[in-house]
Amino acid sequence: MSKTTNINGKDVTVDVDENMPLLWFLRDELELTGTKYGCGIGTCGACTVHMNGTAVRACLTPVSVVIDKKITTIEGLSSDGTHPLQKAWLENNVPQCGYCQAGQIMGAADFLNKNPKPKVEEVESAMSAHICRCGTYQRIKKAILDAADKMQEA
Repeated sequence: MSKTTNINGKDVTVDVDENMPLLWFLRDELELTGTKYGCGIGTCGACTVHMNGTAVRACLTPVSVVIDKKITTIEGLSSDGTHPLQKAWLENNVPQCGYCQAGQIMGAADFLNKNPKPKVEEVESAMSAHICRCGTYQRIKKAILDAADKMQEA
């Protein structure tokens, strides 16, 4: 018996081993390659997606958990790259290698949904669970604060 989940606004049939990590289902089965494999143990944040609006690590989340849930990947954050975080990322020249960026943005989006007017220390604390091997932490922080301001203006 196959089951369904909703990924980026579309119902998707889940007909794979129930223990398959969501990360591999997204990348290998659905070809949504924006979500990256980083560490495989949930510590780096590169695989961050939203499940029912909350950030989760796709490398640790088996597909059995996402049945009847709403999953949003970086591809679903905005259809045309105009989410305030995506725009702030570019305006602040955040990406260097770009590998962690989708996870960083998805983590930041969850954070800003919960805390729309963050202080610098709150951004630093919230994003401490995301690793950027290139070390663009100052630009990441600035982009999040800029996006928060833009979201408040809208």
